[in-house]
Amino acid sequence: MTATTDTKSLALPPKKTFAMPLAALGIVYGDIGTSPLYALKEAVRAAANGSPPDAQAVIGAVSVIFWALIFIVSLKYAVLILRADNRGEGGIVAMLALLHAREAPARSPRAILLVVGLVGAALLYGDGTITPAVSVLSAVEGLKVDAPSLSTYVVPITIAVLVGLFAVQRYGTSSIGRVFGPIMLLWFIAIGLLGLKGLLEGPAILAALNPLNALEFLLGVSWGVRFAMLGAAFLAVTGGEAMYADMGHFGRGPIRAAWFGVVLPALTLNYLGQGGHLLAYPAASDNPFFQLSPDWAHYPMVFFATAATVIASQAIISGAFSLTQQSIQLGFLPRMHVKHTAAHEIGQIYIPFVNVLLAIGTIAAVLVFRSSDALAGAYGIAVSALMIITTVLAALIARQWGYNLVAVVAVNGSFFIIDAIFFSANSLKLLEGGWFPLLLAALIAFVMLTWRRGEQIVERMRVDLRHPEDEMRRKIADPNLIRLPGAAVFLTSAKTGMPLAMANFLRHNHALHKRILLITVQSSEQPRIADAARTEVSELGFGVSRVVISYGFTEQPDVPHAIQKAVESGILDGLDPRKLSYIIGSETIIPSEHSRAMSHWREILFAFVQHNSERSAVWFKVPPKQAVEFGTEIEI
Repeated sequence: MTATTDTKSLALPPKKTFAMPLAALGIVYGDIGTSPLYALKEAVRAAANGSPPDAQAVIGAVSVIFWALIFIVSLKYAVLILRADNRGEGGIVAMLALLHAREAPARSPRAILLVVGLVGAALLYGDGTITPAVSVLSAVEGLKVDAPSLSTYVVPITIAVLVGLFAVQRYGTSSIGRVFGPIMLLWFIAIGLLGLKGLLEGPAILAALNPLNALEFLLGVSWGVRFAMLGAAFLAVTGGEAMYADMGHFGRGPIRAAWFGVVLPALTLNYLGQGGHLLAYPAASDNPFFQLSPDWAHYPMVFFATAATVIASQAIISGAFSLTQQSIQLGFLPRMHVKHTAAHEIGQIYIPFVNVLLAIGTIAAVLVFRSSDALAGAYGIAVSALMIITTVLAALIARQWGYNLVAVVAVNGSFFIIDAIFFSANSLKLLEGGWFPLLLAALIAFVMLTWRRGEQIVERMRVDLRHPEDEMRRKIADPNLIRLPGAAVFLTSAKTGMPLAMANFLRHNHALHKRILLITVQSSEQPRIADAARTEVSELGFGVSRVVISYGFTEQPDVPHAIQKAVESGILDGLDPRKLSYIIGSETIIPSEHSRAMSHWREILFAFVQHNSERSAVWFKVPPKQAVEFGTEIEI
């Protein structure tokens, strides 16, 4: 597939050509980079089926992991999926925007596509609760290698680390993020060197590079062992989806350079090294990663691994914040308080509500499962389902861009089969813990779908309540209408007719300001909108202007700033933004037992969420001293 030119990656000055791949190491590859802590251990355990691992099981497990990294991460994500960008932006939400899914009529094929996409977005939240738990827990468990007596402290230490991680989110990651890349570079160097040591201990492990060994092992064992090993081996590729989700921050070039230049070689060496060490010392199968380290390096590696898993967790949390902001902008989630932690850096945001929910979910996962072995059962099923959805959406985008149907089916169909095999293998983990992220994802997807449905119903109600365009013009043109000094802004979701807030103001005061701006803020299916193209103004006469302000789905609306820019550019003249009065409608949703548009209990849920969502004045950054609210009750 071809894609829109990624100007962010092409426009990098020469001095940043190394800095961007280095930064990508810390943000994009933290998750997959810490998978060696637990992935091979689980894969070998599944391959050995409860017995001490023999050479065939070890070589087979390493071979499956290596070729999974090649097919799923290198070919599917690095080569194929990274090309399906939305003007340089990636991720499920960017795909939905490319496919114009949010505009789909109810019960249409595109509406089904929207539901599938929203489920994929919800799966990311489920993954976001499991990743920090399993990563940090597996790192802290390294303490048990030299001191089994510390086993009882693993869970409390893990929870303490996680509490600290979520507690510092409010301060932002801008300054910390600068050191993420160098730390992860050292991590990949360290695990590569450890792998080289293990490779020298058992060079026969190089046989794992032959894909026939993986195939021979899988065909030579029972279906139960085969699927259990595939599900465990899949843990090695979890985190690969971050390559696409974070593409907007770095560009596809730096992400690919970091993967092929650093991450893939280091992971390959480490998995081969762990396998070589197990060939030489089969008793090390309880924790081959840490037992691969020299005795003197055990505790430093525990500390190093904990730092790396904290970085991996930070990337997941930041990704959840970005996903939430994008979903809000496209109307898939209610407005929430978004705090910008760095004034001059795009994407540096903190969403308190999401942070609290992720913290509760992650700590609950640690308390429920209590070990990385148990959590491995909960890990993978959500990610494998997400990968299937990504493959399907990528195929639809390819067709939308005009690619040959046979080629799309051949390429994406092949990856779909691979994804489906791994999903089937991970489905066996459903009762072992896979239900946990799926339950969280189902709840979030349900809220998203309920919110979207409720907003569609409310907008239809607004259309019925809104005065038509002709009636509005007639009222404004009335010579008996009292015109107040100054200028007022009425925020409205529509581009025609009289806003409800304006009608309420006119009914109560029997007057309007001499200058009126009817402002509609709309979300674009592009990631970003240039300031020069952000604002459109049309004059309706009698001092009334209709203003449409557009924002990309990665941007935060700021109406006063947009008005200031429009005044400075001459699009709007004769206004002092500091003296504007913002008249904003405040809606109260009343659930109705007689409505057929949505079930009553879903209406109650929608009304509750709407009542607790961010107020319009705060969301659009209207100064409190300039805001006036008029309430309206809407029964659905």
